[in-house]
Amino acid sequence: MKKHLLSSKSKIALAVLVALALGILLGALSSNGSSPFSSALSVVFTPLTKVSSIISNKLTDIGASFRSSGEYIRRIEELESMADDYRGQLVDYERTKRKLDTYAEFLEIKEEHPDYTFESAVIVSRDSSDIYGSFVIDKGSADGIEVDMPVIFGKNLIGVIHRVDIASSVVYTVFNPTVNVGAYDISTAEEGYVSTDASYAAQKLLKLSLLPKDTLVAPGGIICTSGAGGVFPKDLIIGTVSKVAAEATKVSSYALVRSAADFDALTDVFVITAFEGQGVY
Repeated sequence: MKKHLLSSKSKIALAVLVALALGILLGALSSNGSSPFSSALSVVFTPLTKVSSIISNKLTDIGASFRSSGEYIRRIEELESMADDYRGQLVDYERTKRKLDTYAEFLEIKEEHPDYTFESAVIVSRDSSDIYGSFVIDKGSADGIEVDMPVIFGKNLIGVIHRVDIASSVVYTVFNPTVNVGAYDISTAEEGYVSTDASYAAQKLLKLSLLPKDTLVAPGGIICTSGAGGVFPKDLIIGTVSKVAAEATKVSSYALVRSAADFDALTDVFVITAFEGQGVY
């Protein structure tokens, strides 16, 4: 084993000496003015220098790559933060737009009905277990809210105040079977009353009953409050007729009405606190 190792070392040393000798010879034959020994070293070590240079350049490229990746990640994080800010601004914009649209409709209805007085309110909670869609607003008796005051969105009837606390109130929507509204078709002037039940409420439909057997009410007709009963002022929009049919008794007809308001999207409403004819039955 030892002889073998010595033999290997001897071979390596011999190879180096041969390389130096060849380097000296080549240096001597060259005309660049350098010494044979330095030329020999150049011949032997130049390949090693090139390899070292290549490795160094690769390491530099890898470092730059890491720096570029870090910059790329930082930039992505900045853009994500900007996107979050823009999304927040968009939400604020949509809320403001809805509120402005609501107030624009409020001003329009106020001009048409100067006898109305209003109290604006925000929906603060909903009863998810109530299939009729009742909700709570942030205004109560301290704000002049009372039971049976009508609740609207724009020109659309939403419901009525059912219970009042000092700083909040519960609103029953028109889909609640306890809410009955005197109504009429604006084209035919035929009158009836609007009510509902669980099956209709699940479909967001109302039933206009007590129409004549030969009613002229037709799909597409607009149904508004008639003012009868003194709870709701006249001419609030209830909805649009989607179907007309005869009652089972064949004595009268009824119409199914789809509300004009998107109840699921409501965030703000108005309570009509006073109007001409209020409480007159």
